[in-house]
Amino acid sequence: MGFTTLLVETGTISTVTINRPEKLNALNEAVLRELLACTEELARNSGVRALILTGAGEKAFIAGADIAYMAGLDVRGARAFAELGHKVCDALGALPFPVIAAVNGFALGGGTEVALACDFIYASTKAKFGQPEVKLGVIPGFGGTQRLARRVGLGLAKEIVFSGEMITAEEAFRIGLVNAVCPPEELMPRVRKVAESIAARGPLAVAEAKRVMDLGFDLTLDRANELERQAFAGLFATQDQKEGMQAFVEKREPKFAGR
Repeated sequence: MGFTTLLVETGTISTVTINRPEKLNALNEAVLRELLACTEELARNSGVRALILTGAGEKAFIAGADIAYMAGLDVRGARAFAELGHKVCDALGALPFPVIAAVNGFALGGGTEVALACDFIYASTKAKFGQPEVKLGVIPGFGGTQRLARRVGLGLAKEIVFSGEMITAEEAFRIGLVNAVCPPEELMPRVRKVAESIAARGPLAVAEAKRVMDLGFDLTLDRANELERQAFAGLFATQDQKEGMQAFVEKREPKFAGR
């Protein structure tokens, strides 16, 4: 993969780094298009078991959308920019393997929105989150008004969006926005350890768990449980199920093939 605004390391555990540290990794059209293309390529790579998404430098994960770029947009341009941002976030969320945001600094506006599109978030103690768009006379445009409420609840999401104020990593942890907070030097090793744990599990099972949990979240409980029953039963037609259970009986580590 050749990109100018991203650093990409592919493998069983892949890493994508937004690489505009001089602009605090702010999102413009070029970054979003490359991030979308990268996500689509990773989706076709059957060897990936987990993805870590982070930002270059020590100051920012993604400091937001590029305001200098947005300032020149008209209504049509703003709609197109929002649609591109939504495509990126939807593509991240739809990946058939877990995506972990490693938030190493500012995650504001589009930065919080991209992090919310990931399956879960680990944050450095230096991380700051927020949806400051109302300070610019607009609202979040990449899903922040919707994904944030689903993550932390409507009341807290409204407070964050309406005030436009930043919150600390510790506050983000308290309200359930992030899964864990750790010192900056421990962030990537800890995230990688979590990714390695996930990558060692049955990839088809992890993918089905992600699909069922995401689809079931907005369904009634009875419909969501039926989705689970179907997925549970369907996995018994896979080689991975047979290998996993046989390995347990034989008291050895399973060797999953993703089939």
